[in-house]
Amino acid sequence: MNAPAIIPEQLETPRMPSVPRAHLPAFSCDTHCHVFGPYQRYPLRHPSSYAAPDAPAERYLEMLDTVGMGRGVLVQPAPYGTDPSALLAAVARRPDALRGIAVAEAGTEPAALQALYAGGIRGLRFVEARDKAGRLLQGSVGFDSIAPLAPVMAQAGLHAQVWGPRETHLTHLERLADLGIPVVVDHMACLLPQLGLDDALMQLLLRLLRAGRIWLKLSVCRVSRDAPDYAELRPLHDALLAANPDRMLWGSDWPYVRMGADAPDVAALIDLAWRWFGDDPTRHKVWVDNPAALYGFKA
Repeated sequence: MNAPAIIPEQLETPRMPSVPRAHLPAFSCDTHCHVFGPYQRYPLRHPSSYAAPDAPAERYLEMLDTVGMGRGVLVQPAPYGTDPSALLAAVARRPDALRGIAVAEAGTEPAALQALYAGGIRGLRFVEARDKAGRLLQGSVGFDSIAPLAPVMAQAGLHAQVWGPRETHLTHLERLADLGIPVVVDHMACLLPQLGLDDALMQLLLRLLRAGRIWLKLSVCRVSRDAPDYAELRPLHDALLAANPDRMLWGSDWPYVRMGADAPDVAALIDLAWRWFGDDPTRHKVWVDNPAALYGFKA
């Protein structure tokens, strides 16, 4: 690994959850969390644009156990770049219950992707977030790398997970959905709730969902700050869910980087989703069946 080893001097302690009122179905899955550290063993590979969380695998597993999530998916954060060491070590703690989303650059050899799959990785994350000079966030791999990687990703059994500002999804998502690999859209595609149901991005998402061409992660705290009820987001959430409940996933986004004191309680987000999902078949589909199908969890 040629990237430098960066050990943060100050760490941010993540908010740990209370116990939700809802009793989740067995094998429920939180499909979007991150682990960081221990930094002496797993140093960052790029400078972080946010306070480094004290969120090693032990603390992450405590969070899952507290809220009653039997399964989880960990997503590689940008400061680790393409170094999957912390991610793979965390997934290996519970190989039957955890999966990972890694980061790899165009030109990565098929054998390397197959090794990631063997370690519990089921997708690669691509982030199209750039600074004013047009440079990608350090440690990120952009959308232009997806097409070159798609054939070898398909061979390795990996999907693409994509995140970027609203405009990038409007520009790229239709094309990405036709690359022959599953595409998972992070954080509800960074929709702007104030634009409502007629927003061009919302209409694009609904069309792609109805055709079964994308998956979508429901992560309300990253799209709206109207906590704790997120009422402004409810119409969009319900329309997306109705468009194709078989392509919906749920993610808390713990440990909530960049949110500081505004970080929500995972339990409160679970209780909110319980109410919004409305019935037990939908809850089972979003929390159990859909993650099992996409990430390859066994019954």
